[in-house]
Amino acid sequence: MRTTFCDLLGIDLPIAQAAIGGAAVPALASAVSNAGGLGCVNMTGFKDESARQRIRHTQELTSKPFCTNFILSYEGQFEEALEISLTEKVPVINMFWGDPAPYVDRVHSAGSLLLIQVGSVEEASHAAECGVDIIVAQGWGAGGHVRGQVDTLALVGNILDEVKGVPVLGSGGICDGRGLAAILAMGAAGAYIGTRFLASEEASVATEYSKQILKAKQPDTVYTTLFDYGWPGAPHRVLRNSTYRSWVEAGRPPKNQRPGKNDILATDTDGYQLRRYESCTATADLEGNIEALALWAGQGVGLVNQVQSAAEIVKEITGDAREIIQKLATAFSD
Repeated sequence: MRTTFCDLLGIDLPIAQAAIGGAAVPALASAVSNAGGLGCVNMTGFKDESARQRIRHTQELTSKPFCTNFILSYEGQFEEALEISLTEKVPVINMFWGDPAPYVDRVHSAGSLLLIQVGSVEEASHAAECGVDIIVAQGWGAGGHVRGQVDTLALVGNILDEVKGVPVLGSGGICDGRGLAAILAMGAAGAYIGTRFLASEEASVATEYSKQILKAKQPDTVYTTLFDYGWPGAPHRVLRNSTYRSWVEAGRPPKNQRPGKNDILATDTDGYQLRRYESCTATADLEGNIEALALWAGQGVGLVNQVQSAAEIVKEITGDAREIIQKLATAFSD
């Protein structure tokens, strides 16, 4: 099951693990890469030696390609980690929420490839013109922060019509082999998957967050801007939880009037305190009221019903997709 995406990176399978915030740790990224896909390490908030150690830890765990992720709207907060990634020869640089043009030559000069996640045809066209190597078309049903307003299949189709010669990955609502098969049938070069990997053994996810993912159904997600402390105005998709419900019951008041807006909900091992409505990932090192934090999840969450190793997830998704494609080929062979 090789595509142009696989050929470009020298990997075996058309699956990329999304940059799922603090859950995207070296153990997860390396496991996905070792299984034949492209793993991703979150670099938000990491600087100096902590960023270098994070990359080198991943390199110790895998010899396969992986990527590091950068949010372009966080000006002044990622440049150091980006330079370290390039110095450490990270194969793929993963960018989101901004213009990749200023970084293309710099990334290519270091010998790395540049991936950008987009939410519109216009963004994709601009990325292709700039020389970006891989484009991720993120549909409206994706979990976490959501760039666009269009359904995944519609967006992928329109971007494929507009962009020629650049591998396009579909993202948003893809959690099983049927989703991967559908995206490949459209002509995409692979799938960029986040929510499914939240329920992996290697992801740094709080136990309560994992429980909420496993019991959730598709209607349990909501598109909102509620959890915006730290990233104001950025739309996102989360599970409806107690924080969301209390805000709705209060009449959806503005930011300065939200119920419990000054509440401290959880604390990490370094003593950092997370407030209600904070734009953060409920990672495994947190203690406190996890259920009330932002629980990022896409509309495919209802398809996630068990915790597995990342390797098992990759194998299951690609195996099911291969079986579906083979059945279709047989059915239409006449």
